[in-house]
Amino acid sequence: MMTRIDPVILSGGSGTRLWPLSRAAYPKQLLPLTDHHSMLQATVLRVSDPDRFNPVTMICNDEHRFIVAEQLHAIGVEPTDIVLEPMGRNTAPAAAVAALLAATRSPDALILILPSDHHIADTAAFQVAIDTAAQAAQGGALVTFGITPTAPETGYGYIRHGGPLPGVDHCYKVVEFVEKPELAKAEAMLAAGGFDWNSGIFLFRADRLLAEMERLAPKVVQASRKAVTAAQRDLFFTRLDAAAFAANPNISLDFAVMEKTKTAAVINADMGWSDVGSWSALWELGLDDGAGGDDANNVTKGDVILDDVANSYVRAEKRLVAALGVRDLVIVETADAVLVASRDKAQEVKAIVDRLKAAGRNESEQHLRVYRPWGYYESMDHGDRFQVKRISVKPGRKLSLQMHHRRAEHWIVVEGTAKVTRNDETLMLEENQSTYIPVGAWHRLENPGKIDLKIIEVQSGSYLGEDDILRKDDDYGRGDKS
Repeated sequence: MMTRIDPVILSGGSGTRLWPLSRAAYPKQLLPLTDHHSMLQATVLRVSDPDRFNPVTMICNDEHRFIVAEQLHAIGVEPTDIVLEPMGRNTAPAAAVAALLAATRSPDALILILPSDHHIADTAAFQVAIDTAAQAAQGGALVTFGITPTAPETGYGYIRHGGPLPGVDHCYKVVEFVEKPELAKAEAMLAAGGFDWNSGIFLFRADRLLAEMERLAPKVVQASRKAVTAAQRDLFFTRLDAAAFAANPNISLDFAVMEKTKTAAVINADMGWSDVGSWSALWELGLDDGAGGDDANNVTKGDVILDDVANSYVRAEKRLVAALGVRDLVIVETADAVLVASRDKAQEVKAIVDRLKAAGRNESEQHLRVYRPWGYYESMDHGDRFQVKRISVKPGRKLSLQMHHRRAEHWIVVEGTAKVTRNDETLMLEENQSTYIPVGAWHRLENPGKIDLKIIEVQSGSYLGEDDILRKDDDYGRGDKS
């Protein structure tokens, strides 16, 4: 019987490369970019075969924990664990944590490390590559997945493979890893042959990775072991110890181990892989699978009208977008920002995000719609002393019992039923009914119904920031803030 694999999915990221759709608080893996599932959900479903895989372990940013949990729930997946990183430390510490946790269950557990934001078109080829990699990993190899290059890309790392790994078809010993090259070097490598793109996917036995890390990157193992040993359960999450985890170097698994070990092997996997690292990559994917493509090589999404447009990616999220007489553009519209870029400059959108951050602008971090474990709120209008929000609360969910020092709130129910706590009162409000929450009142909003509760909230006061909140009771373990 085949040994089942422990898939570990890494969900971090800064949300810069696909701005304005992707933001720091809602990066690309949480978005449905290639079909109706988010990229994270598609990754999880790709490793959901119970004959091959154990339930997934997620390793994610603390800030995204409830969104990740909700996305898993939406596709009916119960994970082995959702592990929270207190801060980003690249892939080596994440892999060490995964191996340490798996080793407590079985020292020779097979671990598959997967980024959550990659697209794989050919799932059958992916499964074949996994089976081959598992065979090599059981023999002690640390296996990475190489992708046959189709162009001299400068945004990917490369792997040069040597002789075949004995007894494992389509698996080769690794000769060297090459960091993202200049164009001339990438062209020379493709001409020479024997090079693959580095996909960032790995498969290994837990004990073999930890043994190599002890030898090659001992600080990573030491800090990660302390972070796991001192970890705390928080609702249905495992929260790594912050002080211990912070002692980790910020280092990739490639640099810490794979480039130095003598046991690295590479599987050549032709599986329709893309890291979806730019708007140009999404344009290419749209052309490849025919999703939204037209005869002029345009790929569109949403309410879009084109006239005499070619070789462009045009995406509308909230409003009609019309384009006339343009070529080779990326046009992306969201509720609060519009990007227009030459397609050959799409890799450089991070420069725009950096300028937004330097200017202290919220568009680099958040969308107008902000997700919470109970639902979401969305900013509609604001002025010097007022703000209007749309709030949606899922059935059976409730906000924290809270108080604001400097603002009052008016709530108008537009859909569903609201249970409102206001100091010692409890009110039940139906559609078109409203209530007022004065400054300093303890209050809570709850949805006792079977459909989403939607309300309009009008805030007024001298300060309207989200940090003016004191929580007395919260279902989601969030501490008091003031």
